[in-house]
Amino acid sequence: MTSTDVSKDAEGSGPSGYAAARLRLLTEEARSGPPRRAALAELTDEWLTGLFAAGAGGLRGVSLVAVGGYGRGELSPRSDLDLLLLHDGGDSKAVAALADRIWYPVWDLGLALDHSVRTPAEARRTAGEDLKVQLGLLDARHIAGDLGLTAGLRTSVLADWRNQAPKRLPELQELSAERAERQGELQYLLEPDLKEARGGLRDATILRAVAASWLADAPREGLDGARRRLLDVRDALHLTTGRATDRLSLQEQDQVAAELGLLDADTLLRQVYESARVISYASDVTWREVGRVLRARAVRPRLRAMLSGGAKPTAERSPLAEGVVEQDGEVVLARAARPERDPVLPLRAAAAAAQAGLPLSLHAVRRMAANVRPLPTPWPAEAREQLVTLLGSGRPTVEVWEALEAEGLITHFLPDWERVRCRPQRNAVHIWTVDRHLIETAVRASEFTRRVHRPDLLLVAALLHDIGKGWPGDHSVAGEIIVKDVAARIGFDRDDVTVLSTLVRHHLLLVETATRRDLEDPATVRSVAEAVGSQGTLELLHALTEADALATGPAAWSSWRGSLVADLVKRVGAVLAGDDPAEPEAAAPTAEQERLAIEAIATGSPVLALRAQTEPPAEEQAPGDPEPLGVELLIAVPDQPGVLPAVAGVLAMHRLTVRTAELSALDLPDGVEGAVLLLNWRVAAEYGSLPQAARLRADLVRALDGSLDIAGRLAERDAAYPRRRGVVAPPPRVTVHPAASRLATVIEVRAQDAPGLLFRIGRALEDASVRVRSAHVSTLGANAVDAFYVTGPEGAPLPGEEAAAVARKLEETLRG
Repeated sequence: MTSTDVSKDAEGSGPSGYAAARLRLLTEEARSGPPRRAALAELTDEWLTGLFAAGAGGLRGVSLVAVGGYGRGELSPRSDLDLLLLHDGGDSKAVAALADRIWYPVWDLGLALDHSVRTPAEARRTAGEDLKVQLGLLDARHIAGDLGLTAGLRTSVLADWRNQAPKRLPELQELSAERAERQGELQYLLEPDLKEARGGLRDATILRAVAASWLADAPREGLDGARRRLLDVRDALHLTTGRATDRLSLQEQDQVAAELGLLDADTLLRQVYESARVISYASDVTWREVGRVLRARAVRPRLRAMLSGGAKPTAERSPLAEGVVEQDGEVVLARAARPERDPVLPLRAAAAAAQAGLPLSLHAVRRMAANVRPLPTPWPAEAREQLVTLLGSGRPTVEVWEALEAEGLITHFLPDWERVRCRPQRNAVHIWTVDRHLIETAVRASEFTRRVHRPDLLLVAALLHDIGKGWPGDHSVAGEIIVKDVAARIGFDRDDVTVLSTLVRHHLLLVETATRRDLEDPATVRSVAEAVGSQGTLELLHALTEADALATGPAAWSSWRGSLVADLVKRVGAVLAGDDPAEPEAAAPTAEQERLAIEAIATGSPVLALRAQTEPPAEEQAPGDPEPLGVELLIAVPDQPGVLPAVAGVLAMHRLTVRTAELSALDLPDGVEGAVLLLNWRVAAEYGSLPQAARLRADLVRALDGSLDIAGRLAERDAAYPRRRGVVAPPPRVTVHPAASRLATVIEVRAQDAPGLLFRIGRALEDASVRVRSAHVSTLGANAVDAFYVTGPEGAPLPGEEAAAVARKLEETLRG
């Protein structure tokens, strides 16, 4: 059935006919994308024309006008109908009656309607006061009635827009920036708003408005395709949800991908991100051009003539590098530049722009991309140096890199980049796509170049540390292989290639070891020293670890993590310098620990103390208050079963997050009889202030004597907060690391973080009759990775089969 056939069917059958024809159109598998949107707009035009004709009678000086997306002939399945009933100010009662004859049938069908009734003067006045109305009227399209009235409004609105553009465009840019701040950047969000996020459909509409002002125009290449792809995704979202939504939620992404015939949700997101990147880059270029034009207009023509002696003034050009100059706030190519003969020119221009903190001009990037020549293998020293300079330029690197990326120059120099380009990371800890995370890591690493002896290796490792995420399997292992090839092509010698591949292979080693292993255990320190190999590599790895974590997101780094990593680096450095880590000896109890232990024996119940832990500000930071690392919680308890789950459960009830946990039997002074367990834990409040120590102690007493139902209390609290729909968390995994320690068996738990998780683990280990020597708790976003050093009742590591059985039982408990 053609769109004409559908329209005739709708026109002949009234509202019910339109509804049926609309349904058939939306369920046709053979038609989608722009043809379906245009057909839906045409079908709706025919129906509204009929409604207008039936209600207008002999009324003159009235027209029905589509504005906004409907005015552009782009109707998504659940789009609003944006309509303006335009009249010449005549019979107001007749106009109101006509409006009712049109609006009510639309509402009766359950369609969303954005409507207004105005004269041309009122429409122009409202547009002058409201930019949203102004933008909608720029796409005004006649549907029915007085064509001359509609044409006159279009001409007037467009003239007003062009006349007022010097004032309205800065206002529009400011509103766009505020919206981007609220909604985020479409090209990085896991649940993006396809319309309102930066780089979305709203920005594509704004680019059309800027072009209509005649002040500036957006780069056209790829823009229409990007906009069309986002509209296609929104169509599929409307059809799969049955709702007028622009939010691409996690739970709908698989269905939307299937509706579009895509492989999976990641393929869908990557397509969305690529489209958003095109629109965002076009917006940046366009707004720069608007600013340049407005600045030029601000200089009075007479003054320009005086300064130039009556001749047309020429923009000043300041040299930045060979073949590269600054002109009018942008980096452009010198007149003598020959990109077809100079394969290093794109890297040189990019490095110069980033160092100067200036954008690369669109014309310069496109000229270089059109004439780029391959670099020899290995690269000449200048090319490698320019890449390192670009990476070490700090925050300006991001904008310059995006300009190169937009024209395909990055993948020209680094073909492996294509696999990580716009690749989503389905991890709540990560706030960027893989490629942007790599650039962000280089930006962060540039702050640490004074800490290392080879800043070039640090910056290149930062750029490439996650390059293996484009391949199946462990990305660190895949990345090591890729980096060996890339580093050799870039021109690093064999020793440097070895260092870079080691950095990429072990870029997670320090933070994972520091937060999940016992640093007092010599086996832990020796294993890291063997993997790192040298003091120089350790120094680089330390800086890369911090840069990587800072570039991941706020949940990935803290002063607490930093202090643990620094402690591990110090210990490993000592081993690499030739020192042998001594076996840990039981530390003599402090006076406070002895006091708590004696009180616990005397009272027969737990006693505790809370003490804030802080560290001085780093040397490079501004002086200020020390940053809190958490609160040290000391608990002394007469030795008895169930201490670990009891303490963990009480802390969970009081919404305290456990960062580290150590348990040990305390040797009491002579003359004091009894056995005491000492728990030295570091905790932090999830939100709000810490509970009083007296309340914690009272609840702990009740938990140990069995009068406090911790499991029931936690279950009630969990049930009181409805779970948000989203991706289903992978099942918990429990593994044994037999070589991680000679003193204990290390059992590692990876699970979805939840209140009471440590309580459940502690209870399961208690049921398995093992002793927990220490616990190392690490939470990254929604994922908990906890390591427990356990022994048998006599204090020895568990035999292999027994350890495996405990791990299996623990995993079954957590899955249940």
